[in-house]
Amino acid sequence: MMLKLFKENIRIAFGSIKTQLLRTILTVLIIAIGITALVGILTVVTALENTVSTNFASMGANTFNINQYENTLKNRGGNKREIVNPIISYPEAVAFKNKYKYPFTETSLSFTATSKAEVKYLDQKTDPEIKIVGVDEHFISNSGLEINMGRSFNQFDIDNNTYSCVVGSDFEKGLLKDVNPIDKILSIRGARFKVIGVLKEKGSTFGNSQDLRILIPIQVARSLFTAPKINYTMSVMVSKKELLDPAIDNATSTMRRVRKLNPVRDNNFSIGRSDDLINRILGITQYLDWASAVISIITILGSSIALMNIMIVSVTERTREIGVRKALGATRATVAFQFFIETLLIGQIGGLVGIILGMLIGFGIATAMSFAFVVPWFAIIIAFGTSFMVAIVSGLYPAIKASKLDPIEALRYE
Repeated sequence: MMLKLFKENIRIAFGSIKTQLLRTILTVLIIAIGITALVGILTVVTALENTVSTNFASMGANTFNINQYENTLKNRGGNKREIVNPIISYPEAVAFKNKYKYPFTETSLSFTATSKAEVKYLDQKTDPEIKIVGVDEHFISNSGLEINMGRSFNQFDIDNNTYSCVVGSDFEKGLLKDVNPIDKILSIRGARFKVIGVLKEKGSTFGNSQDLRILIPIQVARSLFTAPKINYTMSVMVSKKELLDPAIDNATSTMRRVRKLNPVRDNNFSIGRSDDLINRILGITQYLDWASAVISIITILGSSIALMNIMIVSVTERTREIGVRKALGATRATVAFQFFIETLLIGQIGGLVGIILGMLIGFGIATAMSFAFVVPWFAIIIAFGTSFMVAIVSGLYPAIKASKLDPIEALRYE
């Protein structure tokens, strides 16, 4: 009986929507525009968070890097003066690696030899220019990289300075297209390197391709690319996550000993955790979440006013119809429920249109900005919740007003 009444009310609601089609379309559009803005923003935010997590979480939350950086200090006069940290030289990097013996850690040394190398294979050469990185046997695992084909460097390659290399995945599409890259010979600065492995695709991070690089043994890179003031990076992987903080503390004191810093002096190097950057970026997206929350409040207010307005007008226009229903035995609850269902229906249609439009716009923006798109279930739930709230808030007053009409007065109404 209850289900039959519910179906009848939905049928009546659709009937009255059809008779006031233009007004209903305009109301649906008002709700849809607000929901579109809300879903669009949340879709782009979700895509951004997903991209950031994918790009940086693969580095492993349990690694940290020791590097040079510039920091600003205030002196006693209140003026700022810039302190430039000294570069991390090769002897310092080696000294750190030898002295740092914290349990469950693995240290790797690396440096960017050049970002503008020309690489040749047979009679072909590369364009754009390639980044060459000098690495040791732990670099690939510490950086969260994976080998797609072939193998990684082993201790023998590094200790014996073999002329071997691991290439980024773009080489399979470019220089080494249509051939098996393994054991092919690449020429870099006149030196011949045998390809022993191909990295799994990483994509771009902030416009920098991660797949257009070649990794070569660190000593070989040092002999080929001699430049003044080469800055080295130490990357430390901690295999037990709970030891990360004590391992960083230990690394700080080890590096201070390498640099011979007296206790009163500040660190003149930086230690950055691999999850710092992702946390910082995800922290920024919280502001976007707040913006979408404000938009949803404005959506609820604007849409509620518009929907309540149309339903009050609808009650006034259909006073005679309400009188007939009441005269035929419809209770106050039945009349109120009928108008309430009508409001809910309009609200949910507006929400559905807004979700579809919002996701399409969000998908377009995410694609244009090379974000990894995911279906924003959170945005969809919020959008349905918002349109439902709009309908409840807007529908209560007109429904109660309709149910309170006196049937005799209503039948007299012209």
